[in-house]
Amino acid sequence: MIQASGVIICLGYILGLLLTAIPWGGAWVLLVGIIAPLLLSRVYTQSAQKRETSLNKTQTKNKGIIHTKQPIPHPRVWVAAGLVGFLATVYFQFRVPQPEAKDISQFISEANNNTQEQLVIVRGKVESKPRLTRNQRGQFWLAVTQLGEVKQERDSASNSQGVTGKLYVTVPILQVTGLYPGQQIGVTGVLYKPQAASNPGTFDFKKYLQQEGTFAGLIGRQVNLVDEQYDWGWWQIRQRIVRSQVRGLGVPEGTLLSAMVIGSKAVDLPYDIRDLFSKVGLAHALAASGFQTSLILGIILQLTRKANKGLQIGLGSVALITFLSLTGFQPSVLRAVIMGFAALIALALGRRVQQLGSLLLAATILLLFNPIWIWNLGFQLSFLATLGLIVTASPITQRLDWLPPAIASLVAVPLAATIWTLPLLLHTFSVVGVYSLPLNIITTPLISVISIGGMITALVSLISPELGSYLASFLYYPTHWLIQLAEFFATLPGSSFAVGSISIFTMLTIYGLIGLTWLVGWWQKHWWVAGLIGIFLVVIPVWHTANNLSRITLLATGTEPVLVIQDRGNVTLINSGNEGSGRYTILPFLQQQGINQINWAIASKFPGEETDAWLEITQNLPIQNFYKYSSPTDNIAKIQLIQQKIQNHQGTYQPLTIGQIVTTRSTVAQLVNDQLPILRLQIFGQNWLLVGNITSQQIAQLIKTGDLSRPQVLWCLPESLKDLVLALEPQIAITSAGDIDQNTLSEINKKQIKLFFTGRDGAIQWTPKDNFQPFIQSTENKSSVF
Repeated sequence: MIQASGVIICLGYILGLLLTAIPWGGAWVLLVGIIAPLLLSRVYTQSAQKRETSLNKTQTKNKGIIHTKQPIPHPRVWVAAGLVGFLATVYFQFRVPQPEAKDISQFISEANNNTQEQLVIVRGKVESKPRLTRNQRGQFWLAVTQLGEVKQERDSASNSQGVTGKLYVTVPILQVTGLYPGQQIGVTGVLYKPQAASNPGTFDFKKYLQQEGTFAGLIGRQVNLVDEQYDWGWWQIRQRIVRSQVRGLGVPEGTLLSAMVIGSKAVDLPYDIRDLFSKVGLAHALAASGFQTSLILGIILQLTRKANKGLQIGLGSVALITFLSLTGFQPSVLRAVIMGFAALIALALGRRVQQLGSLLLAATILLLFNPIWIWNLGFQLSFLATLGLIVTASPITQRLDWLPPAIASLVAVPLAATIWTLPLLLHTFSVVGVYSLPLNIITTPLISVISIGGMITALVSLISPELGSYLASFLYYPTHWLIQLAEFFATLPGSSFAVGSISIFTMLTIYGLIGLTWLVGWWQKHWWVAGLIGIFLVVIPVWHTANNLSRITLLATGTEPVLVIQDRGNVTLINSGNEGSGRYTILPFLQQQGINQINWAIASKFPGEETDAWLEITQNLPIQNFYKYSSPTDNIAKIQLIQQKIQNHQGTYQPLTIGQIVTTRSTVAQLVNDQLPILRLQIFGQNWLLVGNITSQQIAQLIKTGDLSRPQVLWCLPESLKDLVLALEPQIAITSAGDIDQNTLSEINKKQIKLFFTGRDGAIQWTPKDNFQPFIQSTENKSSVF
């Protein structure tokens, strides 16, 4: 059991790490450590007086005050906790990954210039089992040792030099066949530096790689084996288990079973299953964590209940270490294993497990080992869900005493975890799985049966893969039913609802309300008040934004302009880009904005426009009015599928012709030319002109015919930027790339034209109040120290 002073010091350390998100966080936590004993001593004195008065009464009514049975810790403890928190901020900055002098990222400017891709050969050691990416390429981590340029005439490396660091490598899928951790290889490809998120709500690839201690990536073309010898590792055991279970169940049931046993991070689970389970709120079933460790320890202790404690503890320890090695050293698994060892120690000492204390101890140990994990989403969700189960599941069960105990427990466990994780999920993903709670209640028995059966078949497959496959085949129907249940709930109307990203202040306020209902008597009795306040904190900003926001967002999507126009709850989407833009840029942005339907959509004739992107969007959001320019390259089958999706939501699909004027609530759009991609817009009274690939001769001709008139805002490709800007003289010019020659920039600056590059500035947003603002600059102004 952790003493009160130890609890305060551990909390001080964690608070110090959390306050690295704000400037001078260490000074603030030190100040709290100095002031806290002064404030708490006064509260304790008042509490002691009331407690003494209550002893003279026959009945005492709880007024919501926490009565302390022992004096508060000495002020020195609080000051020590503040000092520990201050040192934690220093330790955090010391542990933030930074590229070394010989890190391969330091040589990218030499190996790959801005004007031409430079092929390089990178040699090193494979650190991970290759996985399949969404783009159907093989991905693995490479510990690099040498870097050399490729001489095209002989396709060999020259000027090789020693380098250090780790690379995120992707190669064609066939190139990773027969590739295993420990092998020495050479990879031919193009180096690049990862980019930060350039659009609101999108994935920050640069930050992800930095957390992994990586600062560069390699788009590989060919892999050559230097040394075919590979290291023995737990990946071989994982591979044996997965192959045995897939042989018995097939795909995706077999890979799903393996993921539920050893975690999705250790299994190449198909992305459609990952996305499905995430959408309906079952992602936790794919994460190796406390559920599996509880089952493992429960089964072992039950089977050895008649044996001595030494044998029980020994077998339990071996099982926990084996499970940890199989799943990989992930924060959620480490947390579960540490708490499992705490349970074994309590068993050895004959004492009751202090779950809250063991959770705090596990968090402190892990954050001492790697303080960067404080900002790891998996770490945060794992601890919040476990905290919810410890402090909230039991009170919920007691309030459900009118239900049979088994059913009350089925309801209380997912509800408690949801209460503690939902605010963080809303802040991060902006989406609520509407049917998540009932689905978790229904599927808990199935998940338990599949997990227990999966562990048994995994153990058997290590001895006999054929027997393991045969036993795994009996789990086909439970696993298949689980997938069918997830698919059924995913297809229900309103299965997911975007509420928009809540602010950090709102998230912390909601967690404060949850903490009050946990610790304070009055709030425990009036928990519904905290619930209503929390709902209002989420709903009111969404309602206010929907009824008041007027904004134009030009997303950074490469060589095609994609605009989202928000006008007091009405949304217009112009263009969609390629399939990647729809999935990774447009949909995340709309979810972050709390947008659940598109009122008007216009698909023009820009070359980058792909049917797949619109298909991705219509599968996730209803579109009321869709205008599509017909192109000879359109896939008729996909167009028909898009039409069906739109009609299923009572929307209309209309062809878009040259010269046709489309009028929405805030926008007037018109395709200008039947040969060239030119779209004229009037948005909130501003004249916009979107121009695709065009030559200087065509520009002069179009100006003569009147097809190009002076706009206030111009979007064009970099190749035609100079000619268009000098000819039309807009107030604002936006293009994709930033590698414009200095002479062109000087001429544009002389005309006092404001120039934005989406490749450098990210998305460009306009509001009546702030005018035009680049997303990356705005993000940097609001960014944390990390």
